[in-house]
Amino acid sequence: MNLVTVLGNLLIILAVSSDSHLHTPMYFFLSNLSFADICFTSTTVPKMIVDIHTHRRVISYVGCLTQMSVFSIFGNIDNMLLTIMAYDRFVAICHPLHYSTIMNPHLCVFLIWVSFVVSFLDSQLHNLIVLQSTHFKHMEISNFFCEPSQLLNITCSKSFNSNIVMYFIGAIFGLFPILAILFSYYKIVSSILRVPSSGGKYKAFSTCGSHLSVVCLFYGTAIAVYLGSAFSSSPRKDVVASVMYTVVTPMLNPFIYSLRNRDIKSALWRLQSRTV
Repeated sequence: MNLVTVLGNLLIILAVSSDSHLHTPMYFFLSNLSFADICFTSTTVPKMIVDIHTHRRVISYVGCLTQMSVFSIFGNIDNMLLTIMAYDRFVAICHPLHYSTIMNPHLCVFLIWVSFVVSFLDSQLHNLIVLQSTHFKHMEISNFFCEPSQLLNITCSKSFNSNIVMYFIGAIFGLFPILAILFSYYKIVSSILRVPSSGGKYKAFSTCGSHLSVVCLFYGTAIAVYLGSAFSSSPRKDVVASVMYTVVTPMLNPFIYSLRNRDIKSALWRLQSRTV
């Protein structure tokens, strides 16, 4: 699964970068999403594979903090890129005549940098909270990696403080992006329904289908494990949900975007023809 994730996302990056037809904001964000997915899984899966083969499920204090930081950075970049891609589809469908002006290259690069900076600040917030704990070095984590929400539960001395932190971070990186995505698609659906031809409606919906599929997979499992831990502690369910959004979803992204997207399939075919 890890090999499929890395190779599939690398293939999308290669297809987008090598085909001039895909040098558009939509595929620029998609290639960055693929890069973030590669880094996202690489922070957890290799260590898990080593633990399985060595039967030694131990991680150092520094290693745990590093894993949590990198995981938070690229997980939040994934989160924000999905929101940016929803906004990109909103502009493309609702304001097609102004699309090239609004989604200019400078804005696209700026949005990527903002995503990274905000994600980095969030990871440092997690680190500051965890570093305040004095009994963290000899704790047992009921997961296959240093999951941020579980570390907050362990390090916060009171459950109330833990819940406040999780709700605050969950609102910024969960509630607000979801509301932005829902608002974008509300506008998109309203605009599509005004299109007179059924062919035009199908074409507009087809450009959003891949993105919606990834959004449902990513947010459904991530919110379940992150906010669900504030209500009940079920280690088994948390691990299953963690596997879904850290391993399964990044692996499915290349298939969803390649199989449901004619442009990507054409670019991969042209790439294969040039290689042969």
